[in-house]
Amino acid sequence: MKSIKVGLLGIGTVGSGTFNVLKRNQQEIAARAGRAIEITMVADLDIERAKKLTHDEVAIVDDANLVINHPDIDIVIELIGGYGIAKDLVLKAIANGKHVVTANKALIATHGNEIFKAAQKKGVIVAFEAAVAGGIPIIKVLREGLTANSIQWIAGIINGTTNFILTEMRDKGLDFGVVLKEAQRLGYAEADPTFDIEGVDAAQKLTIMASIAFGIPVQLSKAHVEGITKLQATDIRYAEQLGYRIKLLGITKRTAGGIELRVHPTLIPSARLLANVEGAMNAVQLRGDAIGDTLYYGKGAGSEPTASAVIADLVDITRLATADPEHRVPHLAFQPNAMADTPIMPMAEITTSYYLRMHVADQPGVLADVALILADSSISIDAMLQKKLAIGETRTDIIILTQQIQEKNIEAAIAKIEALATVVGAVIKIRLEELG
Repeated sequence: MKSIKVGLLGIGTVGSGTFNVLKRNQQEIAARAGRAIEITMVADLDIERAKKLTHDEVAIVDDANLVINHPDIDIVIELIGGYGIAKDLVLKAIANGKHVVTANKALIATHGNEIFKAAQKKGVIVAFEAAVAGGIPIIKVLREGLTANSIQWIAGIINGTTNFILTEMRDKGLDFGVVLKEAQRLGYAEADPTFDIEGVDAAQKLTIMASIAFGIPVQLSKAHVEGITKLQATDIRYAEQLGYRIKLLGITKRTAGGIELRVHPTLIPSARLLANVEGAMNAVQLRGDAIGDTLYYGKGAGSEPTASAVIADLVDITRLATADPEHRVPHLAFQPNAMADTPIMPMAEITTSYYLRMHVADQPGVLADVALILADSSISIDAMLQKKLAIGETRTDIIILTQQIQEKNIEAAIAKIEALATVVGAVIKIRLEELG
């Protein structure tokens, strides 16, 4: 049977991993796919480096258009990144009747609706398993493995850089800035780590998962996004004393009021499996009405883990290439004409629990004043700590865990607490999820 010819756009970390794994495991992959899959063209601006990485075994060009216009190419792998030229190339490849595999979460989260519409019209497949959580096959789980379920919620540690930083802050008691420099030195963080530490990378991945889980269009612009730059080692230590750990979570939930779509630091009970995901590892926990809670854990980045997901998409497309387009698995799991217009909830309307830390004067009546404000706002206290900062210190920290309350109500209460003469500075607020 004729082999599947693949064109690769970009042979960096993931591209070289894809080339090497596909070559190393070619016989087993062919046995699974039903025919051979081979990369025959590579487009990269650094031709000499590309020749070395491919051992000069394939055609190397510096113009991606030569790949997507080549009549013998069946599948285009886009590993350029970003959503400028990458978007144009993907749409051109689709227009040329070629299937597309991409690891580009920014592209799918930002322009996925347009790309999937074009692919549906042309009868080709756009596969993007590698765009979320690296080697963890979470897209396939959501699109296929759990199709019998009504997904209730997803909570994921889906950025390895921030998870490494938070693990180091907890284990070593160091502040964010110190650990970030160490993460950059070790290669866990980019020279410009903004997308990671500000939560943008996690929001892109969460947006894609939410669309597949709930049958809604990709809506990155409606996600609430907070990073970890303002987290203090003090709060990580207090959380630990209360039986919690702080993780940067991507959370999406189906509620009566709509879909929650949010990324932010979150307290999780230390006993939860998700709380014990350490270092640069990723994990996604979700709840389905039939299956209950499940957890998916593994490497969220890296050359060969991500290549594993890219090649899995190549195999899927190879198996399905001759299938009637109307009977393939839809890009976002739901049939295009069955997508829902369920609204994304504003953060003011979401309901969760909270960790509050306030720096106050060490004098009688302060705690009573705070408790009265919370009671008047119908906010119940679940746990509390009072920590003297040092012998002879005239101020103390009060840490409160609340029961569930709407965000707008906790914000109103915090404003009243900060107005007290005995409260110094801003109240620190971190959301809390039991995930149980």
